[in-house]
Amino acid sequence: MAEEIINRVAQSKLVTFDLEAYYPKGKRMVLDIKDWLYEGLVLREKPFRELADNHAWEAYDDSFVALHCSSDAIVPVWAYMLLSSKLAARAKKIVLGTLEDLETVLYQEIIADLDVSPFKDRSVIIKGCGKKPVPDNAYLWATTKLLPVAKSLMYGEACSAVPLFKKK
Repeated sequence: MAEEIINRVAQSKLVTFDLEAYYPKGKRMVLDIKDWLYEGLVLREKPFRELADNHAWEAYDDSFVALHCSSDAIVPVWAYMLLSSKLAARAKKIVLGTLEDLETVLYQEIIADLDVSPFKDRSVIIKGCGKKPVPDNAYLWATTKLLPVAKSLMYGEACSAVPLFKKK
């Protein structure tokens, strides 16, 4: 008679912490102002303001927006402040930087506000590899947020976890 195969992973008391589960839903957009600059390098105030006044801001409704300049131009901060004032009533979040910077800021806020009490005295595995663009910093913040409460922390998948921390 064949021996029954036991799934030890399913029977373990490991709790999975999946950062993708906290991924905020919504469209991500980049507003690259390079084309708003004279020859892609010089900000001229009057034409810049005219472009800002006439831009189709409704395209950013309910989006997460990264304000960015892909050229090597030196852009004064007031220019981004002006664009931010146009986006404020429309966008869910506005960040100065790239899409990666935007994701980083979103996750920083999410993890800072996260209630980790359900992980108290539990063996937690922080799930790696996924389909959504979770920034590397989010894994560091999740680790430091869970350290005070978790019994142990691991990274990866239950079948091949890397141990990170265990309370003594």
